[in-house]
Amino acid sequence: MSSSPQSSASPAIELTQELIRRQSVSPEDQGCLQVISARLEALGFKVEHLNFGPVANIWARHGSEGPVLCFAGHTDVVPTGPREEWHTDPFEPVIKDGVLYGRGAADMKSGLAAMIVATERFMARHADHKGTLAFLLTSDEEGPSVDGTRRVMEVLEARNEKIDWCVVGEPTSTDKLGDMIKIGRRGSLSGKLTVHGIQGHVAYPHLADNPVHSVAAALAELAARTWDKGNEFFQPTTFQISNINAGTGAPNVIPGELKARFNIRFSTEQTVEKLQQTITGILDRHKVNYTLEWFVSGLPFFTAPGVLSQAVRTAVQEHTGRTPEMSTTGGTSDGRFIAPTGAQVVELGVINATIHKVNENVRVADVDTLTSTYARVMELLLAK
Repeated sequence: MSSSPQSSASPAIELTQELIRRQSVSPEDQGCLQVISARLEALGFKVEHLNFGPVANIWARHGSEGPVLCFAGHTDVVPTGPREEWHTDPFEPVIKDGVLYGRGAADMKSGLAAMIVATERFMARHADHKGTLAFLLTSDEEGPSVDGTRRVMEVLEARNEKIDWCVVGEPTSTDKLGDMIKIGRRGSLSGKLTVHGIQGHVAYPHLADNPVHSVAAALAELAARTWDKGNEFFQPTTFQISNINAGTGAPNVIPGELKARFNIRFSTEQTVEKLQQTITGILDRHKVNYTLEWFVSGLPFFTAPGVLSQAVRTAVQEHTGRTPEMSTTGGTSDGRFIAPTGAQVVELGVINATIHKVNENVRVADVDTLTSTYARVMELLLAK
């Protein structure tokens, strides 16, 4: 493969390439936010660097009044995986046949580049826009998500700074750009289950207590359970066992302990407390001797169709000719930290087919169309 000449690349593609070259594996930023900050400051944005530990964050504003339209995203990427399976250097962007390859090409450095270039276009025409245009960017979305958007939102809440509308640039499209936008996400509840037994010889089971046997029926019931039927905007709640381990490796030893990890993706039909009560109730009914640790990585959130979703939908229709499906599918996003403050949150980005995979890529034309779409959203909401 050979890279396209820089001179033929659009501003959004050039910026995407510059960001891909920075090896910002989570939580590293590797100067991506410095590049973006310089572009925003040149437009008159006030940029705050709110760093916590190894995590870099910025909160940038242009304007001082409401309503506040915020674009949110992340500079960090997941590890490359096996380098030998990449057709190109994952941190050296390469364009071939109209497709840009590199780690972060889709998730989500092209989205960031589209936001910045769209802002430059918008500001050139609407420097005296109404309200406030803002950016909330972090290097801690692919990792623990503790010191990134969540911490910045805590700072903003303490200062009583509110976001009215937030566009998150996660890759939301499935087959064609703009065919899907997210207006919410399911919650994520994980459990670390330890089942306690008594180790012994397989020939003397009456002297042991096999934790595999004692928990099997309970796990089967949990896996087969219909938790709810979802609703108009959410899929039904799902339960999945992701890891299970027991035994010493010897074929003649009854294990003394079993460890399992599970995850529930849940809709607004459920609460964390209700799910926890159901699971512990089933384990107790099956007389399982266990301990259980819980981890909540995000609560479900939902933005009812309104001003923001209509603006995004209109912009997508104008620039792609498509009417996007409004969905809540997929994993979690940093929108889960922004929506609870009262903000309307909509996610719109490029095709997600290759995210987190080797040979991650994005269509060049999609990045340019996304740039125009973001600029149109700004016009619809903030142009005087």
